[in-house]
Amino acid sequence: MTRALMAESAAVQPDDVRIIRALQVAPRASFASIAAVLGLSEGAVGRRYRRLLADGVIRVAGVVDPGALGQSRWLVRLRCRPGSVTAIADALAQRDDVSWVALGAAGSEITCAVRSRTREQREELLGRRLPRTAAVIDINASAILRQFVGGRGHYWAALRGTLTPQQESTLGSDGAPFAESPVVPRVPVHLDPEDEKMLDLLAVDGRAGLVDLGAAANLTPGRASRRLHALLRRRVVHIDVEIAPAALGYHARANLWLRAHPTAVKDIGRTLAQEPHIAFAAAVSGPYNLQAVAHCRDLDELFEYTSDRIGSLSGLQSMEVSPVLRQIKQAGTLVSGERLVPPHRARARR
Repeated sequence: MTRALMAESAAVQPDDVRIIRALQVAPRASFASIAAVLGLSEGAVGRRYRRLLADGVIRVAGVVDPGALGQSRWLVRLRCRPGSVTAIADALAQRDDVSWVALGAAGSEITCAVRSRTREQREELLGRRLPRTAAVIDINASAILRQFVGGRGHYWAALRGTLTPQQESTLGSDGAPFAESPVVPRVPVHLDPEDEKMLDLLAVDGRAGLVDLGAAANLTPGRASRRLHALLRRRVVHIDVEIAPAALGYHARANLWLRAHPTAVKDIGRTLAQEPHIAFAAAVSGPYNLQAVAHCRDLDELFEYTSDRIGSLSGLQSMEVSPVLRQIKQAGTLVSGERLVPPHRARARR
């Protein structure tokens, strides 16, 4: 973490950033374990963590992958009539099966990610509700065909090098970081009612203890631990450390819609997965065959990055850079004023 970055965000101190990085590596590590690695007191780690949550800088949550359950995931672009976009975006953000909502194109376009747990839920939204909305001028839905980076695979550039390799190794890991894999496996996972109850609690607090998880599912802590590890191992859920980009000095976010030669899609996708500015990258269906989300400090850095780095990738034929005007929801978490909204506040707003 550079001094310039820390000066830019007075609310986030160097020890806060070290704690955030420790959570990225091991989201469910105890405060005592994190404190031992960072050379802080357990109480200090707990206080700083609670303040980061309250200030909307971070949120730790269990994110379910509907692909593991046999359901596809979609990226949707909506072109709306003037004056209607905010109401539609807010309505989409209230849906549990819509995990990402952003306004772009000077406020006339909505981009959202649909992660419906059932086919009926997805068809109700994409096949009936949105097409019948009078304020929607055009809708384009792209299926995610292969995800190259996202979730636990996204380790922020600003945080690389914050901890030493030895410190990260000592922390261990709560499940392997994201690795490229089919979006929908050939053999979907079947969830028991106990699994569903645990996942509901993890969606609110990804660090919920085994006693609480067991109580929610009427299981012993030992059985809850075994079920949780099975869900993580089979990639039904990952523990996501969501970060408010502006808190770390990243004020320019953009959707990148890329058209690549078919033989270059995999190579470009895998290259994007190694780029520190890229938070998400996937091969998609439709007129563009790759989509990515880039984070930069400002629009000038976004221009330089997309022109010099992304624009020079072999096999890239064209690119549309669509800056995000306002983020409404990210990774299932509502956003207000460039800060994450804690779950209890989000429920109060509904």
